[in-house]
Amino acid sequence: MDAIPDTAGPRPRTGPAVPEQFRPPRRGHRPGVAPRAAGPRPAAAAGAAGPPAAPGAAAASGAAGGAGPVRPVAGELRLSAFGPHRGLALPLAPVTLLTGPSGSGKSHVLAAHEALAALAAGATLEAVFPDPAARVPDRAAADAQGRRGFRIGCTVEGPAGPVRLDLAVQAEPALRIVGERLTANGEILFGTALRDPARRSVQAAWLTGGGAAVTRAPFPDDRLGTALVPLRVAGATPGQRRVLAAAEQVVVALRSVFACDPEPDRMRAPAPPGEGRLRRDCANLADVLRRTRHECTTRHTLLARAAQAACAGRVHGLDALASGGESGAVTAVLDRGPGLPATELGRLGSGELRFLALALVLLTGPGVLAMDPAAELLSARQALTVLADGFDRGLDRRQNAELLRLALLAGGRGHVRLLAAVGEGAAAAAREAPGAAVVDLGHDRHAPEEQRTARNR
Repeated sequence: MDAIPDTAGPRPRTGPAVPEQFRPPRRGHRPGVAPRAAGPRPAAAAGAAGPPAAPGAAAASGAAGGAGPVRPVAGELRLSAFGPHRGLALPLAPVTLLTGPSGSGKSHVLAAHEALAALAAGATLEAVFPDPAARVPDRAAADAQGRRGFRIGCTVEGPAGPVRLDLAVQAEPALRIVGERLTANGEILFGTALRDPARRSVQAAWLTGGGAAVTRAPFPDDRLGTALVPLRVAGATPGQRRVLAAAEQVVVALRSVFACDPEPDRMRAPAPPGEGRLRRDCANLADVLRRTRHECTTRHTLLARAAQAACAGRVHGLDALASGGESGAVTAVLDRGPGLPATELGRLGSGELRFLALALVLLTGPGVLAMDPAAELLSARQALTVLADGFDRGLDRRQNAELLRLALLAGGRGHVRLLAAVGEGAAAAAREAPGAAVVDLGHDRHAPEEQRTARNR
């Protein structure tokens, strides 16, 4: 597709055929270490095309080899051609803050990461990109066949070493995947290419070893092939086990993503009782606080301490009270201390509500968030990535400083990573905080130095 620019470089070693939509990267590829064999896996049904099974076996066993961090994490996000971005390679630190003027593409970066997460969880292209034309690069012209599209990708660090995922999507005239490539240690382990536009499938090829160098089979063109690899590859040869380890590492890292955008107006009303998993808009914050109050005492205490530093007036603690009516609605309150009336969260300012919701996300884990992590892998081997657009929206300087402290604390422990868009005020304060990587998408003078800093971390 002519609409998508070329980002070329040295061709990887022989493996599955490289689809026409991809050319080797110009930038030098960081070599990784081949993963340890993960052990045989039972063959799955060849025709499966539904959501992928939760991964874990191959990726988890690779940790013993010491090739990379135990918890798979996205170390780089690439927007080769996506919205206003062309050729953007963004290294991701444990805490990465994006800044820049309106229109610089901060939301597109977050949208690309969230899209990869949804595709890794088995979602279809139509569900992930309801308006795909909005993601086509600016001023991109259609080719002779009337096709336009976009490209995104990432590099995941983990037990299998650095693994690259690159994806080419046709947005017009029909939404479909036209090329995908999974690369590790300079070798293409899995790739797909659109061979026949009349068929709703792509031709996939993956490393096999043994008597046949590669195995080929059709894959659906509306789902991420890497997420389907655990359903289609048996793991009977060392080559297949390398493919499985790389694919599962990518899926584990991408599925461990929670996009959060608290809406204070929806958080003020009492919340109906539920399973206590925080939704994207945090409207059920009161119900989640009820759960953490009884099940996560340590984290709930940490949240109460954060509230003391960021909420107006005296804060003795946080509590959640169920109404006596039939609905059993839950109301969250700030405990003001002995002899003082509690303050319902609905009476707090918008900044205070957003702060409490974001602090809860940074202090908790996948079990308390409405997300779908890899169920077969222990939570201790997964790192949650929080995506937040307008992270500092409505917050004052004190609240911003406390949230940044919590993010750096969680990131330093390796449990929670943060990729967020912020205004210039919050970005300026973060530049003074050791451990935070700030990337200004609107000013080239900041990006090279800050991207190198993020890469070194």
